[in-house]
Amino acid sequence: MLPCSPWALYPPFVSLFTAAGLWVVYFVAVCDNRIAPLGSNYRRNGSLYSPYISVAGNFPPASCIFSQVMNLAAFLGFILAVLRYNQLKHLMIKPLNISSLVVFSFACFGMTLVGNFQIFTDKMTHNLGTYMTFGLGTLFCWLQSVITLKVNIKNEGRKVGIVRFLLSGIITLCMILYFSLIAQRLHIQASQSQWALAMFFLIFLSTFAIEFRHNRFNIMCTDNSGHPESGTDMFSEMSHCREQL
Repeated sequence: MLPCSPWALYPPFVSLFTAAGLWVVYFVAVCDNRIAPLGSNYRRNGSLYSPYISVAGNFPPASCIFSQVMNLAAFLGFILAVLRYNQLKHLMIKPLNISSLVVFSFACFGMTLVGNFQIFTDKMTHNLGTYMTFGLGTLFCWLQSVITLKVNIKNEGRKVGIVRFLLSGIITLCMILYFSLIAQRLHIQASQSQWALAMFFLIFLSTFAIEFRHNRFNIMCTDNSGHPESGTDMFSEMSHCREQL
């Protein structure tokens, strides 16, 4: 048996893939003279938009990359949440674990809205997706921080929990700063806060590698033999978590 499960690579992969994709979108939009660079203090000749993530992904060809990145990130993020749920389902009370899964599932759905409904085309739907992604994503961070302390896997819960509470606080601060700066029409600074918010959130997701290194996840297929099964039982058998020895 390997001392460290290969599944530990999955959370960093999700974070790195999403971060790389978003930065590709940003650089394509900058090179295409659609948005101002993040370090700008002004809009040159009024022709460049502020470098919000959504604005960077609004114009082709960056919009094509943006949609693909957000859809794949939503799918990969949902799988991560399901794996985390299965890792914890026998270690703690169900309501908190299920709540965390449901919250992040809706946050992932919000990512698809952000990616597929450009802000200049359907602002209402796009903004709904933004609120779901950032709002529910932040709630997920706090829930997982509490869960980390409660479960205390391999007696690492306190150390990992402190890191996650710190990241959750930074994410919350970035989100508050983001909306406050928008209200003051400080768009360059607001966009910088938004990028920081997204990157810290991805860093948070990558920390699940710490717990995933202790487990192996296997998909199980069982013969139902014609006997009815409850939805809960079927969901539980979708992914089986086995602890590393």
